[in-house]
Amino acid sequence: MTAGGPGLTIGREEWLAMVAHCLGAFPEEGCGLLGGDPATGVVGTCYPTANAAASARIYTVDSRDLLRADRAAEARGESIIGVFHSHTHTDAYPSPTDVDQAPDPSWHYVLVSLRDTVPSVRSYRIVGGEIAEEPVTVAEPPPV
Repeated sequence: MTAGGPGLTIGREEWLAMVAHCLGAFPEEGCGLLGGDPATGVVGTCYPTANAAASARIYTVDSRDLLRADRAAEARGESIIGVFHSHTHTDAYPSPTDVDQAPDPSWHYVLVSLRDTVPSVRSYRIVGGEIAEEPVTVAEPPPV
């Protein structure tokens, strides 16, 4: 399966917010949503959310946080284009549970592995149970 599209592009500030949220949730899995342009895969906003499962093995984006993020993204002219969560002791690769719970085939599924000293961030597309890794570009802010 091909991922389709150019992959995921995320600004350094949003990347740092995502990783910091996952580190702050440790030892539980951290999670959140990504707002941006579905046509280009460019993330404009990181929306950290509560893990309603309160677990080190699974995550569930809090439904109130989902609604708030969806409304905020819409107000910014964005869409929710993906979800991120951490794996506290394993690689940044979707687990069978992650694949089973992938709600939208157009979304980017970003995993932050906290297994090693330096967090590892990888992104995937999950369609019909098939996993395809896609490139992640961390964009520097434009010069002022």
